[in-house]
Amino acid sequence: MATLFDHTLGRLIEATKHLDLDPSVLEKLKQPLETTQVRLPIRMDDGTTKTFTGWRCRYDDSLGPTKGGIRFYPHVNAGEVEGLALTMTVKCAVMNLPFGGAKGAVKVDPGSLSNTEIERLSRAFMRSCANVIGPNRDIPAPDVGTNETTMAWMMDEYSTIVGKRTPAVITGKPVVLGGSLGRDDATARGAYYIIQYKADTLGLEPGATVAIQGFGNAGKNFAKLADALGCKIVAVSDSKGAIHAPAGLDYGELLAAKRRGSVINMAGSAGVSEIPGDALVAVECNLLALAALENMVHKDNARSVRAYVIVELGNGPVTPEADEILEDMQVKILPDILANAGGVTVSYFEWLQNCQGESWSLEEVHERLKTMMEMEADAVWAYALKRDITLRKAANVLALSRIGAAMAALGTDRFFKD
Repeated sequence: MATLFDHTLGRLIEATKHLDLDPSVLEKLKQPLETTQVRLPIRMDDGTTKTFTGWRCRYDDSLGPTKGGIRFYPHVNAGEVEGLALTMTVKCAVMNLPFGGAKGAVKVDPGSLSNTEIERLSRAFMRSCANVIGPNRDIPAPDVGTNETTMAWMMDEYSTIVGKRTPAVITGKPVVLGGSLGRDDATARGAYYIIQYKADTLGLEPGATVAIQGFGNAGKNFAKLADALGCKIVAVSDSKGAIHAPAGLDYGELLAAKRRGSVINMAGSAGVSEIPGDALVAVECNLLALAALENMVHKDNARSVRAYVIVELGNGPVTPEADEILEDMQVKILPDILANAGGVTVSYFEWLQNCQGESWSLEEVHERLKTMMEMEADAVWAYALKRDITLRKAANVLALSRIGAAMAALGTDRFFKD
């Protein structure tokens, strides 16, 4: 079965057809720069020792120090980490950030651990990877199963190891410890800014109907922003199931239901029905927001999509086979490497503030994010129009052109053959 790594690399190979790219660029991107695997023996609360496996992959640093989250997840493996690190490499290049891509993970179900056990695991991971990580080498951030407190523990551990307070070593920290305002909803807000900016081009009118797959941080915040924009949220899903209300769902009631365990707690109230979780992608709507896991839209369900715009808030939610089907159906896709890049962009702002000893206001963070999202959306759209290709292909072409330029500055095969 094809993996996220296979999908990402395949899309880059496809993008080379639209570029005069030196072959050595793609050759370098076929493998990660370095992948570190670590053993993490942890003293559990009952006095026993349990060993966990962790990874940190620095995929490519042609554009700068590597950047990417650390996830605590029970089903992760080295291949997934490398695939996510490659995706981060492309995403940072699309946003023209001075970063390469990285990813980290620990194979663990954080829900099975106490808070003290999670702290020991977080600090152990940083101790094991401190020679890989650094504010000018590799900068982690939160991901699935981790949060600002996890990052605070890791930053504190690194600071102890190097003997000085080093907030720039990690992003997504609590604001009081050097985190940035605006980081909490940055992923959703970045997508929101693009949709607002390109609404006419996308054919989205005021009051557009929205279905949201996944109601974690990105999905929840996107729902809030879409609701404030006047959109009608007609379907939402989480890990427990999905609900559908053609007349619209109240955002406040969605939050209340989620606090009680799941959005499906709203089912049965006026006009709200429960539907299977995998049926959400087939709900009739103008905009389908995919904020769950990888490969949620695939060759077997792509033709059931009834939205005419898809925004990828999660990583890799649409497979390459589904891409082709949706392109034939003339469904516009805002690809993950652009649409969900608000998170890494505000992480860059946090790193920049830490390096400069500054603290920006929320308004300044929002304005800078809006400017960058609109600027790179314009760049992607320009490539798409010029080459008559999809937005995803255009984003990959743009990323490769920037990574290739950085590699060429040090000399590629063509330089040495001339």
